[in-house]
Amino acid sequence: MESAAEYTQRLIKSGARAQKSMGQNFLMSDEVINSIVSASMLQPDVPLVEIGPGLGVLTRVLAPRVKKLWAVELDIRKIGILNRELKGLPIEIVNQDALKLDLKELWGDELGYLIGNLPYYITSPLIMHFLEQADRLSGMTIMVQKEVADRIAAPPGSKTYGILSIAVQISAQVTKVMDVSPSAFWPAPKVTSAVIRLDLRPYPGFDVDKRDFFRVVKAAFSQRRKTLGNSLAGGLGLKKEEVLERLQGAEISAGRRAETLSIEEFQELTKSFQL
Repeated sequence: MESAAEYTQRLIKSGARAQKSMGQNFLMSDEVINSIVSASMLQPDVPLVEIGPGLGVLTRVLAPRVKKLWAVELDIRKIGILNRELKGLPIEIVNQDALKLDLKELWGDELGYLIGNLPYYITSPLIMHFLEQADRLSGMTIMVQKEVADRIAAPPGSKTYGILSIAVQISAQVTKVMDVSPSAFWPAPKVTSAVIRLDLRPYPGFDVDKRDFFRVVKAAFSQRRKTLGNSLAGGLGLKKEEVLERLQGAEISAGRRAETLSIEEFQELTKSFQL
């Protein structure tokens, strides 16, 4: 098999182009590909979907390892390349916007796995779209901008800990796999990337309504530099005296800031506010 660099360069010479409007950067590093495959711990009988296969450099490595692979590509100009280069492999190419992808339509009630080099301009919406389909996924190995990976994995107290951190961590165990240099892509992006693995699972002991929970979380982070007493009052439209009383009931200091609270403490806040 050609190396990732040889494969990509051959297709570029034959006329393949990256569409900047779609945020395309084609992976051409065997080291990164091998790390993605290793981190994913693929099982032959588990259905697999790849988001954004591009030229198929990763797809051609994944396909022989599973019984069925769906490759979801929005760029119609890449479909012809994929059909030609991946002919004979157990792949179904889906020309669709990944934000509209329904995993149940791919593999019914089975639990599948997702791998993808996610377009940076829609990374967060894509992650949330698939986390909302957790009943169809066991996990994901995804490539994202390093800054986003750091936010997703951030613990309470970190400057990067926020709504995205909490939204992902209540649905998945996050594992950082590796950072990826711009030189691993063609064309080289201006930022460093990262591979992360998300193992989907219910958050241990999570026992509040998620809509109420995120109303509190979003209100707490609505004025990140302010203390909870002020940010919650403004974010929830309540009098500060009432907010202080509810915080006291949850045994959380009004002088703390949102980024210092754990998921468990946000649950206690939600119960206290009884939204």
